Amino acid sequence: MNILDYYMDGQLGINGEDFHGEKHSDGDYSIVPCLLNKFLDLNPPVSSSTSTIPEAENESSLKITVVKAGGMMSLCIDNLGALWMWGHCPGENKEGGVSLISNFTPTPVWDFHGHIVVQVACGKEHVVALVTAGESYKGVDDLVCYTWGNNSHGQLGLGDKENRPRPEVVKTFDLESPWVIYEVTCGAFHTALLTHRKRSSDTLESTCWTFGLGDNGQLGHGTTQSKFLPEPVKELPQNVHLVSVDCGLFHTCVVSIDGYVWSWGMEKGLGLCPDDSNGGTHSGDALSPLLISCNPYQTEFPKPIQVACGAAHTVLVAQEGYKLWSWGRGRSGVLGNGKTTDSYTPTIVLWPPLIQDFEQEKSHSSGEHDKKESERVTETNDKLSSALNKVKLLQTKLSVMERYANMLHGFIFGEPFDEQDIPSSFQNSGEFGISREWENILEAADNTKLSKLEMVYQNMLAAVKDKLMKRRIKEIVNECLSSSHAENEHI
Repeated sequence: MNILDYYMDGQLGINGEDFHGEKHSDGDYSIVPCLLNKFLDLNPPVSSSTSTIPEAENESSLKITVVKAGGMMSLCIDNLGALWMWGHCPGENKEGGVSLISNFTPTPVWDFHGHIVVQVACGKEHVVALVTAGESYKGVDDLVCYTWGNNSHGQLGLGDKENRPRPEVVKTFDLESPWVIYEVTCGAFHTALLTHRKRSSDTLESTCWTFGLGDNGQLGHGTTQSKFLPEPVKELPQNVHLVSVDCGLFHTCVVSIDGYVWSWGMEKGLGLCPDDSNGGTHSGDALSPLLISCNPYQTEFPKPIQVACGAAHTVLVAQEGYKLWSWGRGRSGVLGNGKTTDSYTPTIVLWPPLIQDFEQEKSHSSGEHDKKESERVTETNDKLSSALNKVKLLQTKLSVMERYANMLHGFIFGEPFDEQDIPSSFQNSGEFGISREWENILEAADNTKLSKLEMVYQNMLAAVKDKLMKRRIKEIVNECLSSSHAENEHI
């Protein structure tokens, strides 16, 4: 098991010295994956379901099946259904209150002794787990939802804001509830989960529930109010089967089996910080679900599988796993589309890389071709590598041009450039008459936008006049100095 990141509070499961005698850390960070040696020495929590297994078999069969990471903690579930935690974990202090305790090695959650943990999710300082009611797993109908940790915004769904040092059942989804939970996820201070009714039906209808912090609309309830109890996101369409849900820091996204994607929360559900949206058409929080279209001509994504949210971006796996789409903040190339700019609409991730795809095909057919065919494949591969390098160079140049166009567009219109801003005549014919298109833009603009344009151009004109005046003053001063110098030489 390998892991890397920040380990000041033990969330890496290492003590800061266990690096096999090599210097791989920088202060409180690990810059390379580190083996959790101490995890290999741990035994699974002994329960009635494992007590009949010999000790040697227990140790050899202990392996990880699920791993999750929160704000400052790490969690995993082993193949025997035990939950382990390390890092800055919620726990009970000596006074019986709640504290965040630093565990530097994986520690089992003994509250679930004799039960099987099936799913787990964690936010900044809270945890949600789906656990079997009995000693064995009998299906999702038998699962109970537990939450614990920080509850300052009601993110535990227990009806109050009191912190919990130990797991408590969310009564909305206890065994008497008509709903069955099949997926849970956490944002920084909010929680989302998917349910369907226990009754059998030919059409599996889903409901998305959210609770916790609602300041940026991340709950999708049409307000910015926080919720202390789970509430359904009522503005999602009825009679849909939701296959995946995930939370960013302050946004939430779900996808249906039919390929429809909805998002809500900070900055139109993109999760962008307000400073990143530059106050354009994508500014303002989405308090209710917004439909995210695959492209301008197609609403649904083909055969979606899973959605995943980063702090301020979203990634969708679709077309049965063969294609990826991403949108949101693009810094550091996190969108995988060859650019570092933000994307307000879904963009195709460059996957799979062409070289790897070609190498896989070559490996598959190597046993079926003779030496001459192999040489031909190698030559083709070299050409493909050369072409890919040229494509990367063009992508770099295109990225520079896009940034320049975005800057010019911002100066002219006071908002970021979007593909929808390209005039239709230019898209269709490639011909572009500046005077004609400028007249069309002015004609289509409302009074607010015209006033905004007027202000932008007044500021630009004032800046130009100021620059011309400064240059003229500098010229006059230089002329006076030259004249004075010439007179002194004459004397």
